[in-house]
Amino acid sequence: MAIHHPSFGKLDDDRIIFFDTTLRDGEQSPGFSMNLEEKLRMAEALSELGVDVMEAGFAIASPGDFDSVHSIATRFAKDGPVVASLSRAAQADILRSAEAVKPAARGRIHIVLATSDLHMRVKLRMSREEVLELIHSSVTLGRNHAEDVEWSAEDGSRSDIDFLCRCVETAIKAGATTINIPDTVGYSMPEDMAAIFRALRERVPGADQVILSAHNHNDLGMAVANTIAAIQAGARQIESTINGIGERAGNASLEEVAMALRTRHDALPYRTNIVTQNILRTSKLLATITGFDVQPNKAIVGRNAFAHESGIHQDGVLKDKSTYEIMTPESVGWTTNSIVLGKHSGRAAFRDKLAGLGYTLGDNQLNDAFRRFKDLADRKKTVFDEDIIALVDDEVVRIKDRVKLLALTVATGIGTRPTASVALEVDGEQCDGVAGGDGAVDATFNALQQVVPHRAELKLYAVQSVTGGTDAQARVTVRLEEDGKLVDGQGADTDTIIASARAYVHALNKLLAKRARTAPPEIMRSA
Repeated sequence: MAIHHPSFGKLDDDRIIFFDTTLRDGEQSPGFSMNLEEKLRMAEALSELGVDVMEAGFAIASPGDFDSVHSIATRFAKDGPVVASLSRAAQADILRSAEAVKPAARGRIHIVLATSDLHMRVKLRMSREEVLELIHSSVTLGRNHAEDVEWSAEDGSRSDIDFLCRCVETAIKAGATTINIPDTVGYSMPEDMAAIFRALRERVPGADQVILSAHNHNDLGMAVANTIAAIQAGARQIESTINGIGERAGNASLEEVAMALRTRHDALPYRTNIVTQNILRTSKLLATITGFDVQPNKAIVGRNAFAHESGIHQDGVLKDKSTYEIMTPESVGWTTNSIVLGKHSGRAAFRDKLAGLGYTLGDNQLNDAFRRFKDLADRKKTVFDEDIIALVDDEVVRIKDRVKLLALTVATGIGTRPTASVALEVDGEQCDGVAGGDGAVDATFNALQQVVPHRAELKLYAVQSVTGGTDAQARVTVRLEEDGKLVDGQGADTDTIIASARAYVHALNKLLAKRARTAPPEIMRSA
């Protein structure tokens, strides 16, 4: 049966809404953080991917979070996805969210309140009746400021089902247009989630006139399975993230849910707006921005997802790909045309290749990227798509960083103490540093720390090859920890030491951004 929704109009029963929370829940992952420019770039990619709703952040969390939500809402002032801001069930939160999403063509206030006995007793310190009253007042306030209001039952999967039904009924009567049931701690099994959604549809008046939504965490590895079960039981919005990032073990992976719906249309006869061919580049963009690579065996987007080593498998694939591939690599954005450009390639060819890889750059960004490409082509015999993606993301995504690497010189050898000299641009001013160390990388990091003093400890240093060959680019990952805050940075270059410096500078920029962020206090009974 079709329903009418303020943001989507008439919705048929076979339509699945994709709510992406990469920019909010995903960014809460330890070590993950994005600045405003990175969030805007990610928002553009998510829009091109076809997500229906984009949770842009938690507006009241900090001035920076508000600016991010407001900027993304302004970017989609004429068209594009619904832009949502998370709010607790507090007046200040809701009004801040309303202000942040106001510029969007379609804005949503997303209100969350815990409904499990454990959370109500320990965190909220409220009775059931007080929670019901707060649901009614907060959703009513939200509807006074937005037509599209989503209400979420935090820890809903561990809530008493009778009380959960009362909460949902209260939210619907107050004007909620989407009801979301999170498996907040990833505790449920698929049959549990299915039972919850069946109960809501059967027992709650008005449940057939709103969108029911599922938000599943992956603590037991069940997030995608629980999401599919929820869809089969009546959920028509699924909340997910790119690469499955999120709190603790993460969220349901958008790409896995999308491809399950596409590949198993026989069992899951539903429609989505996801442009699956854009999945891979969106995944890689997020990995570059956050500094977290996707595991090689990750479904859909891992580099081994379509690799075959077994002789029996290789023989079958050569004869007929469908013997061991249930979807085509091209359907999610993988390409077999990997050799691209060389040192004699011109700007027009480079621009065309970037367009083919999903990048649209302004003139200044194109000039910067083309300069690095020509430098790379002079040092590398063969340039692959992966090389171009690495250098463009390294150059363009971080164009607004406060700290930029200008120059690096390292002297090292047998019997001599390695030394490094660096030149950085810090908030528009050039600063130089010189330091020694136990090796070339250690000396480089010491010199960088001399220019940008900090107390962070190096927790991870890892080097990977972007492609094969001795002239391949190195992609370096650096993890820093300061006062419990983890950040990862990445850098790529044919010179491993330069790649290491780029990664360290990337991590420093993320550390500076995290220092400026604060968490709002928990809602208690007295709030």
